[in-house]
Amino acid sequence: MTQHVELLKKVPLFENVDDGELGSISQMLVEKSFTKDATIVAKDETGDAMYIIARGRVKVVMPGDGGREVILNILKAGDFFGEMALVEASQRSADVIAAEDTKVLVLKRDVFVDHVLKNPKVALNIMAELSRRLRRADELISDLALLDVGARISRIITEMGQRDGVDTEEGRLIRERPTQQDIASMIGTSRETVSRMLSDWQRAGLIEMRGRELLLKYKFTNQQPR
Repeated sequence: MTQHVELLKKVPLFENVDDGELGSISQMLVEKSFTKDATIVAKDETGDAMYIIARGRVKVVMPGDGGREVILNILKAGDFFGEMALVEASQRSADVIAAEDTKVLVLKRDVFVDHVLKNPKVALNIMAELSRRLRRADELISDLALLDVGARISRIITEMGQRDGVDTEEGRLIRERPTQQDIASMIGTSRETVSRMLSDWQRAGLIEMRGRELLLKYKFTNQQPR
């Protein structure tokens, strides 16, 4: 349970919650494992639990026309999804698919409600996180409407660098970048367009692709290409 408490400390929903309360919450968690490409939750099914990623990565996907998919987000260990199910038993708004072998911690709504009623701090954290995610959705809609493809790609990888990257002498290093197809699905363009743009930026010395690693050099992070 100790490792679960340490993981909960990284989850914004449980920010400023003391170790005693986190210990109580950790006892409510159920571990589940999923292989790569397995569906963890499906769009339109009734949600009754929140999921915290203990290991691996998942894609939050909205099915599109003709089998196309729009990737709304890519989440990693320490991230969570399905938190709306803690507030109400509504239908899921998107599919969540394991991008690699993944282990999640499941927090069921019925066992969590009583705890939230006794701990309003957690309820306030849930409200704050829902607000943050709504703002992110608004930004995504605005980007798709107002920015050209190059600006959308640069914004996506810059955000990845800020969230998941580490500073090096050369720039900001993303150790496990999404595939070019994943990036394309996140911004509504083709894989070929993403490949061409990244290649152009690499030739210009703004980025460097090293297998699954992506280095954003400081002249990229200081002045994003358009």
